[in-house]
Amino acid sequence: MSTHYVAKVIALVVFMVMSFVVQGEALKVGDMAPDFSLEATDGKIYTLSDFRGKQAVVVAWFPKAYTRGCTIECKSLAESGDLIRQFDVTYFMASVDSIEENTGFAEESKADFPLLSDPTKATAAAYDVLMPVIRLAKRHTFYIDKDGRILAIDTDIHPATSAQDMVKMLAELGVEKR
Repeated sequence: MSTHYVAKVIALVVFMVMSFVVQGEALKVGDMAPDFSLEATDGKIYTLSDFRGKQAVVVAWFPKAYTRGCTIECKSLAESGDLIRQFDVTYFMASVDSIEENTGFAEESKADFPLLSDPTKATAAAYDVLMPVIRLAKRHTFYIDKDGRILAIDTDIHPATSAQDMVKMLAELGVEKR
């Protein structure tokens, strides 16, 4: 093995270890949800703090537009949106994809709700959903109350039943119905 090769391997290992260390503390239930202003597929910019005192928010992070699991999850939420909208909640899917990618994906999946785009990855990092090395979002869903506090973090998402699971979670958390 050459010295150059060994140096590259050591640098890669150090980078991977540091990417785990610099992530900081993970968000937990009861924390204030990090504020964001993100462009959405409906042409609007959504700012989390605009919902404070008004409405609960759900942000369902997903890894990549047009991939199998993400397509199944998006279609689940679109097909059962009427069940989710029974609650006084605004819900989004969010990824680090560009707004152009998410807009096409939303159209193809017939999403009747906005998909948020975080191409800078800053919001994904603030929510601690950014995967090291591949830099895509983890499939995690954040339930945020009217005061901006995290009510629940679901890390065990089943794309095919994501809408029904979201409805169940909203009911369990006592989110008001419309």
